[in-house]
Amino acid sequence: MSTARNWRTTHARLMNRMQARMAAHARPAEGFVSQPEPRTVGFFARGRQMLAGNLMFAGHLVQAEGRSLWAIEAPDAAFQEEIQGFAWLDDLAAVGDTKARALAQEWLWEWIRRYGKGKGPGWSPELTGRRVIRWIHHALFLLRGRKADDSEAFYTALAAQTRFLAKRAHVAAPGLPRFEAMTGLLYAGLSLQGMEAHVAPAREALGSDCARQVDAQGGIPTRNPEELLEVFTLLTWAQQALHEADLDADPRHLEAIRRIAPTLRTLRHADGGLARFHGGGRGLEGRLDRALAASGNRQRQADGLAMGFARLSALRTSIIVDAAPPPGGAASAHAHASTLAFELTSGRRPLIVNCGSGGGFGEDWRRAGRATPSHSTLCLQGYSSARLGAPRWLGETRRELLEDAPRHVPVQMSHLPETLRFEGGHDGYVTVQGLTHARSLELSLDGRELKGEDYLVALDAPSKKRFDRAMDSMKLAGLPFEVRFHLHPEVDVALDMGGTAVSMALRSGEIWVFRFDGAVDLSLEPSVYLEKGRLQPRATKQVVLSGRAMQYATRVRWSLAKAQETAFAVRDLVRDEVDVTA
Repeated sequence: MSTARNWRTTHARLMNRMQARMAAHARPAEGFVSQPEPRTVGFFARGRQMLAGNLMFAGHLVQAEGRSLWAIEAPDAAFQEEIQGFAWLDDLAAVGDTKARALAQEWLWEWIRRYGKGKGPGWSPELTGRRVIRWIHHALFLLRGRKADDSEAFYTALAAQTRFLAKRAHVAAPGLPRFEAMTGLLYAGLSLQGMEAHVAPAREALGSDCARQVDAQGGIPTRNPEELLEVFTLLTWAQQALHEADLDADPRHLEAIRRIAPTLRTLRHADGGLARFHGGGRGLEGRLDRALAASGNRQRQADGLAMGFARLSALRTSIIVDAAPPPGGAASAHAHASTLAFELTSGRRPLIVNCGSGGGFGEDWRRAGRATPSHSTLCLQGYSSARLGAPRWLGETRRELLEDAPRHVPVQMSHLPETLRFEGGHDGYVTVQGLTHARSLELSLDGRELKGEDYLVALDAPSKKRFDRAMDSMKLAGLPFEVRFHLHPEVDVALDMGGTAVSMALRSGEIWVFRFDGAVDLSLEPSVYLEKGRLQPRATKQVVLSGRAMQYATRVRWSLAKAQETAFAVRDLVRDEVDVTA
């Protein structure tokens, strides 16, 4: 498989290895000049799982059975990346007791013994930056009770990683990897004695990356809301660290924070969680609030599209729609075929969702989560609106990029006297079936009713010819399609009114009713909710409208209406308990 890597990847790996070995001879840091507060927050449940010996990384569940993390044979490169990045340290710190500290210390100093001299697979710019940030954030947690020799080894390893970042951070992949590498270098320069010379170059490089990677809408090329939050968080951490050192951030750095903040406000639902698109999850609870507060930015939600997403919100109801072409090129490595899919949240309770990223459950789930049927939108003939290409090497892992994706996604948003309206379409099915998918969503101003229409239309003569050929291949039986509405696992759902409607009960006490109009069949089918921090996918349901496109224009109407309002009572305010065994 190594022969399949292109020469750039091979050259980068060789240079990383050489610079890592050279960095191991760097003059050790003498200690901390100042130490940033531990701003990274992990999953308490995952920390508990690790203490119990259940190690879940990159979709692989390994029973440690008393073995060290580094003694486990990594099932694949993605597993190796997760453990080498030390993000698991956040999870153990979230537990924070004596056992969690002892395990974190054991694994960290064994890493130093095995890999601290520049050896092993963890010496890439993004992994090193991620690791340095965690080591500095949790230094007090890690160094408590350790001997002087251990402290010296810790500072020596930090100095080596800092020198490595000084040489290699600029070659990290654009986007989150580059921001992790540069923020790690800046943190080390500000925090460690003897590393001050790295502050100015890191500050300049971070500003340059902000200007290149953050667009006018406050978005990033991957269009992943959770990744945007991670970038925003890194930028606010860097800003705070510079401020605490009585230094000013680069103006381009501050401008990027100013542009991102209103975009993130647009991409969050009524319950505070982020929309789950293009490989992103809801985000760690409280992280967005802390990042927005730390940034000092109080700009309101962005007007129009934000990073290609449209938002409709009225009182307790929020709807977020993927209203732009999916990412392209290397930025599509984790992107989904989700054009015109939407999510709906009422108060603190998600109702309509997408299945989410399956990356935490292995490659099969990752691939399934990226397909159009895993999203709340229309799927034609079982095809995704964008297809996955052949696997190719991106860094140390093989990824499937999106191909044949929608290119033209016209959108119009209107504020009518009694409703908010979204209208959009995409050409993802035009090249094969000749049909354009158009969707209209209309939310009442009281947030109690959503009316939707989905169209399949052949717009011009060439499209009609393609549709005719597709019909011939189906022996004029029509092109099958499904409009899917995936439900959150905590929604109780049942067919109603003789199978012509669906009632959906939320734990807050709200009841929503789904109805439809058109030559389609209604069914309830199994679905999954792919959620980070769990050992396995959660079972749920989906409402499916199935039909066949027989003509040049096919329309399906549907509605979601709130039949019972939420009582203003404790149920919608109480925090849910987390099941760590799920």
